[in-house]
Amino acid sequence: MIIIVGSDHAGFKYKEEVKKHLESLNHKVIDVGTTSLDSCNYAEFALKAAENVASGKADLGILVCSSGEGVCMAANKVKGIRCGIGYNDEVSHLTREHNNANMITFGQSFMTLEDVLRRVDIFLNAKFEGGRHEKRVNTIINYEN
Repeated sequence: MIIIVGSDHAGFKYKEEVKKHLESLNHKVIDVGTTSLDSCNYAEFALKAAENVASGKADLGILVCSSGEGVCMAANKVKGIRCGIGYNDEVSHLTREHNNANMITFGQSFMTLEDVLRRVDIFLNAKFEGGRHEKRVNTIINYEN
C-alpha cells in the first residue's frame, strides 16, 4: 500500500516512528511533513495529506498532532476524506469496517507510542464491511457531492 503520513510539531516524534513502522512492513510511505520540532500549522500538513489520499496518490493516510483532533478536523474538510481518531483499539478498526475511513489520526500527548503503532496495524488490517454500513457511508458521500 501507499500510505501518506503527516504531523505538526506536537506529533512529529510519533509520525517518524509510524513512518519507520510502515516501511518495516514494506509499505511505500509518503511524508508530507513537518520535518522538525519547530512550531508549525497542523492544518497545512493535514490538508496536504488528505488531498493526496483524495486524489488517489495514496491509499490511506495517518496523521499525528498533540490530540489528534485538529488534524482530523482539517482532513475531513477535503472532499472524499473520511477520517477518524484512533483513540482506542476498537474504534481503530470500526472506523474502517463501519465508516470506510481512508485516514486516521492519533494524539501524541494522549497515547503511548506502543498504542499508536498497534492501532496503525489494526486500522491497516481492517476492511470495510459494506452491507448496512454502505447506505450510511453513501449518505455522507451524497451530501458531500
